[in-house]
Amino acid sequence: MANPTVGGISTGGEKAKSENGEEKKEDLDPEFLSCLLQPSPPDSDPNYIGIRRLLLHRKAHAGQLNRKVNLLVDASVDDGYNLQVHSSQFMMQTAGVLAGYDLRSSSRGISRTTSLSSITSETEHPRKKVEPAYSFVGMHCIFDQAKAMVTVIKFGNMSSDLLAYGSADGILTVCNVSMPPTVLQQLTGHTKDVTDFDFSANNQYIASASIDKTVRVWDISKGLCIRVIYGVSSQLCIRFHPVNNNFLSAGNANKEILVFNFSTGRTINKMTLYSEVTAMDHDHTGQITFCGDAQGCVYTLTMDSRTGALSLTHRHRSKANNPSPITTVQYRTFSLLARGPVLLTFSHDGSLSFFSVSLELQGYLTVRCALKLTPRLHSIRASFCPLLSLQKGEYIVAGSEDTNVYFYDLTRPKHACVNKLQGHGYPVIGIAWNHGENFLASSDFGGTVIVWKREKTK
Repeated sequence: MANPTVGGISTGGEKAKSENGEEKKEDLDPEFLSCLLQPSPPDSDPNYIGIRRLLLHRKAHAGQLNRKVNLLVDASVDDGYNLQVHSSQFMMQTAGVLAGYDLRSSSRGISRTTSLSSITSETEHPRKKVEPAYSFVGMHCIFDQAKAMVTVIKFGNMSSDLLAYGSADGILTVCNVSMPPTVLQQLTGHTKDVTDFDFSANNQYIASASIDKTVRVWDISKGLCIRVIYGVSSQLCIRFHPVNNNFLSAGNANKEILVFNFSTGRTINKMTLYSEVTAMDHDHTGQITFCGDAQGCVYTLTMDSRTGALSLTHRHRSKANNPSPITTVQYRTFSLLARGPVLLTFSHDGSLSFFSVSLELQGYLTVRCALKLTPRLHSIRASFCPLLSLQKGEYIVAGSEDTNVYFYDLTRPKHACVNKLQGHGYPVIGIAWNHGENFLASSDFGGTVIVWKREKTK
C-alpha cells in the first residue's frame, strides 16, 4: 500500500524493516500531524502555510538525509558504482520528503523543485542555485507621450499612484497609475533637459532642476510654474528638506550646494565642493545631506533644520583610476545586511557602492560591498529594492544600455544578477519604486515609461 501523502510530501508513515527482516509501519508523528492540521489565518494561502510548517518541522530530518546523500556520493566515487543504482532504494524511501518544494523565484515563475532525478543530476553535475528574485506579473501600463529621452522618474511621497517624469525636451509629465492610468499634467517651461525633480511632502508641489540653469517650482493641481530661480550654471540635482519643506537644496555644475527658501526663492546658504554636484539625498531627519560629484566622490554634510546652515563633515574619494560622475545617491533608514542606515551610490563607469552610515559620527560612510558593472554611456540610475523578509543580501535594481532592467545582489559579485525585465526598446535610464512597493517604473532613451506590476508576496 502506498504511503499517505499531503501535497506530494510524505506524511511519515513509511515502512521500515526490523532487525529480523520483517516490515513494520512506523507510528505517525503526532507533532508532525499537529503542524499539518493547525488552522491557517483567514487571509493567507493554506498551501503555502502548510508547506512552510512542514519545511520547518522537517528541517533537522532533511539535514540528516542530505548528509546520507553526500555519504552515498562519496561511496559511489570510491567504489566505482553508479550512484543512481547504488542509492536507488534509499532515494525511493526519501523522495517523498525531498520532493514537492515549489518556491516561486523569478518573474518567469521559475520553481525550485527537488525530486529523485534532480537530486542525482545536481550531485553529479552541480548547478548554480536559483536566487530569490523580484517577481512581476507583467506590465501594468505604458506612457509614451514624451518625445525625448526620459531622464528622471519618481513616485510621489508616500504615494502608490502618483508618478512624474522629466524628459530631455524640458517637459515634466505628472500621471496617475491607478486604473485607468491617466496623464494629469504636462508642465512646460524648461528650455533644456530636466536633470532632476522632487515632490514636496504633501505632493502639492514639484521642484525641478534643468540644464537651462533654472530651478522651477510647480503647483501640480493647477499645472502652473509659480516660481523661477535663475542660476549661473546647469542645475543638476534637487531635494526638498524632509522635515522643513520651506528649504530646497540644489546642486549645480558650478560645484555648489545651494539652499533656497521655498516661499521667497532667496538663497539662504551655499557651500562649494571640489567638483560638479551631480546627485543628492537627505537622511530621514534632514540633518545630514549626502552628495555625489563628477569625480566619483561622496560628501556628507550636516544641515541645520532651522537656519539651513551647511557644514562639510566627511568626504569619501573614489578609488577608481578614472573616476566618473555619480548618477545616484540614495539613503535608506535600515538594511538587513548593515543592521542600520545605508547609502547607495551608482556612477557612469558602472560602479555600485553600498555604504553603512554612522549617524553617531555625523554620517561617516563605510563601504560594505561594491559591484562593478559594464560602464554606461548615459546617465543611468539605480535604486534600492524592497526588503525581502528572511532573505540575506542587498538587492539593487538598475537600468542598462542593453534595454533591460536588472536586479542585482551586491553581496554576490560573481553571480550578482538575480532577475531582469525585458520590454524596453531603448537604453533604460530611470528607475523608481512606488510607496506600496507593488509598482516599479522604468524610463528609456526613446521616451517610453513602463510601470511593472510586482507579484503579490505571500
